[in-house]
Amino acid sequence: MLEAPQVLQGGRIRLRPLLSSDLRRCVKWFSDPQIIRFLGRNSPVTMLEEERWFRDYERRTDEQIFAIEVDGVHIGNIGLHKIDRVHRKAEVGIVIGEATFWSKGYGTEAMRTALRYAFGPLGLNKVSLDVLEYNDRAIRTYERLGFRPEGVHREDVYKEGRFVHVIRMSMLARELPEAFV
Repeated sequence: MLEAPQVLQGGRIRLRPLLSSDLRRCVKWFSDPQIIRFLGRNSPVTMLEEERWFRDYERRTDEQIFAIEVDGVHIGNIGLHKIDRVHRKAEVGIVIGEATFWSKGYGTEAMRTALRYAFGPLGLNKVSLDVLEYNDRAIRTYERLGFRPEGVHREDVYKEGRFVHVIRMSMLARELPEAFV
């Protein structure tokens, strides 16, 4: 496998490898009810859980997680998970944790940058993601990026007192919009 580059550069954003010094900020984000609402978990994460997760992550060879920076400010994370070198596929996940940076296109740009890397240097054929059925803003963004619905995991997650469908979306290398390259 290719090692994660030090930095992936987008137009207004920069993706750099996630560091242990970023974890306190991540805990703050993953404890925010507005953010938890769109994640697969229902409760805040503790610093101890995050540190344990990071130690495990550092030993893994099938994940690459990047901090999203805008003008040197860490605003979120994007990761390629379950990287399968045999079948040349991975899953992508993203969070913009700093609310003042929401709805400004930074997540879209980070996703474009990560997809260029996944389909370019990593040589993947398919990138998939899961999104909660009520996350309309994310679904519209993923569709604009070129992701296509692949299926529905019916009542897969229990959130806010009810079962929620999880929509599976994906993009193939040949579907990467020319504008991204």
